[in-house]
Amino acid sequence: MEYRRIISVTGLSGLFELVGSKNDGAIVKSLEDGKIKFASSRQHNFSHLESIEVYTTEDNVNLIEVFQAMDKSSEILPSDKDVDAIKAYFGKVYPTMDFERVYNSDIKKMIKWFTIIKNNGIAFDIEAPATEEVTED
Repeated sequence: MEYRRIISVTGLSGLFELVGSKNDGAIVKSLEDGKIKFASSRQHNFSHLESIEVYTTEDNVNLIEVFQAMDKSSEILPSDKDVDAIKAYFGKVYPTMDFERVYNSDIKKMIKWFTIIKNNGIAFDIEAPATEEVTED
């Protein structure tokens, strides 16, 4: 599974792999229990993780950059329920994160999502889709 296929769906907990799309929604597979379901675009919004940005005290960064820093860190991952511990963790792992503009609920999600992605063995990289090389004879 590729990082670029992972989405968040409003109103549904966790992360999902985008299996397919239809005019009125998407077919998604839960990364937590593996169940496949249809999510209607009338009730849900979809966000590709590769398009999510995080506020920092400098330029905004893509969420994957934060995940990569978390992956490389030797710091122990805090519980997603302890906001103070999470802020202290990110203060060490990603010190330029702007805690005045990044909501507590968002930093909790980052911990939860990171754990889900790690548990599924998904690499923290965005690869461009393979392109076919065309040669002339």
